[in-house]
Amino acid sequence: MASSFKQITPNDRVSTRTLLHEAIPLTGTIVSGTYSDENIKNYSHGMFQSVYDYPYLSSSANHIFDITAGYSSDSPLSGAASAQNAKKINIYNQMSQMLVGYDITGSVLKFDEDGNILAGGKKLDDVIFINFSRLLYKDEIKKGTFSLELGVTPTFSYTGGAFDDRLLITDYSGSDGYLVNSPLGEYGVLFVTASTHNNILEGDPVTTVRPACGLIYYQAGVAVLTSSLFTDVADGGLLKNAFGSVQMSGPSDNGEIISAVLSGSLITGSADNLRNRIYNLQFNNTVELNSTIYFCRVNHNEFNYSGNPTYLSSSQIRVKEVSSDEPVSYITTVGLYSENNELLAVGKLSEPLKKTPSNEFTIRTRLDY
Repeated sequence: MASSFKQITPNDRVSTRTLLHEAIPLTGTIVSGTYSDENIKNYSHGMFQSVYDYPYLSSSANHIFDITAGYSSDSPLSGAASAQNAKKINIYNQMSQMLVGYDITGSVLKFDEDGNILAGGKKLDDVIFINFSRLLYKDEIKKGTFSLELGVTPTFSYTGGAFDDRLLITDYSGSDGYLVNSPLGEYGVLFVTASTHNNILEGDPVTTVRPACGLIYYQAGVAVLTSSLFTDVADGGLLKNAFGSVQMSGPSDNGEIISAVLSGSLITGSADNLRNRIYNLQFNNTVELNSTIYFCRVNHNEFNYSGNPTYLSSSQIRVKEVSSDEPVSYITTVGLYSENNELLAVGKLSEPLKKTPSNEFTIRTRLDY
């Protein structure tokens, strides 16, 4: 009886890599408003805020992202008496250590506006971080798909008026203009333009100007936003002076600007302010699927006999009427074995294949990991 094993040669296998993408839309109503903030979880340490897609005490709730804020020790905000000053500096340093790294002297590098760290340039000293859940971005955020729309109407209100004037933040050049000088992989520069018809940005007639406003780290799933998005040019921001700096909903809903919020409010207060300004957020995630395809070739003179003990009856092949008939077997299963004949994987065919000496098969088996 023929052997049920056959060696697979290098010519019988090939490895492939497939990227699967899924659109992830997060509307502003999910982030703030739908569940009366019951889907927002604050912690006793006060260093970040977690956002869920349902009330977080529900068994069906999924964690979608965290929000936190911080500034560098060189920021003017760090010199003023402020709430959680040390924690905000520590958060900035921790995030920059992981995402930007160190220079040759061992000092922590700061977030760079255009990503060109060696050239110097403008640094992002006062920032808000959005850390997406691995459940959402999977292996990475697909380059060129990130989009965040923020309401920047100067006067804040909970009636929806904060979204009459909006900015659109994208990594529109991310698909071919990303950078690789981060310890955690690839990242892109975020650019902002006007989303509505209003003349919001300095030098922007409608939507043609795209100043840099942050960074998006694709494999880490982290977006870094500069506080300049909410301040006018006179205050060192990106908005028109005529438009004015944006008033945020401070601890007492007293219309503080973003610098006052970052320095005077708790970190959770800064997170609340950003959430209440998010109109829409979306991106495509990425799942990297690695596969090895094995071509199991069954020649005409192979596997014509079954290894099943019931294939024989009194030393006679059950499927043969007379001794001169061709042997017949039915292929139902393919097993992949190690060099020591240890079964590693099993594949079932959708239906049995009738095998005789007069036919041949090539069974394509794919192992995903």
